[in-house]
Amino acid sequence: MRNDADFAAYMAARWPFLVRSLVLIGCPRHEAEDVVQTGLARCYASWDRVRRADDVDAYVYRTVLNCWHKSRKRRWWGEVPTEVLPEAPTTEDPTDQVLLRQALEAQLARLSPEHREVLVLRFVADLTEPQVAEVLDVPVGTVKSRVSRALAQIDLAAVREVAG
Repeated sequence: MRNDADFAAYMAARWPFLVRSLVLIGCPRHEAEDVVQTGLARCYASWDRVRRADDVDAYVYRTVLNCWHKSRKRRWWGEVPTEVLPEAPTTEDPTDQVLLRQALEAQLARLSPEHREVLVLRFVADLTEPQVAEVLDVPVGTVKSRVSRALAQIDLAAVREVAG
């Protein structure tokens, strides 16, 4: 029996992390929200099975990543823009966060998709190496080597300088 409250709590807790992870992997934010929504809808349809998985987070991230990979192969043109935004704009100054995000995105953009995915899943989504291996369907050793190679290619000093 599906527990809607359980799924709603899971979705509310993970939504920002899933969207942010996709954005940092290279998906535009507006598409990332659509992809996460599609992935979570698929997980909701089989929530009982997802909850029984050894690692629910890895299962959901893999589903969302699969949705993103599939969405890159085809385009959906059914969404129509509206005049009214669904969420209210914030009044706080996000300059520091924007600069930090830009510096991080610039460093991640230098990487191959495989290296970018592994870093975002490992350090932004905060998945363990076995979880990342499960999401990407690769051995744990491959995750470790990709992380090592990716970290060697980025300039963390540039990101730290922006962070202050």
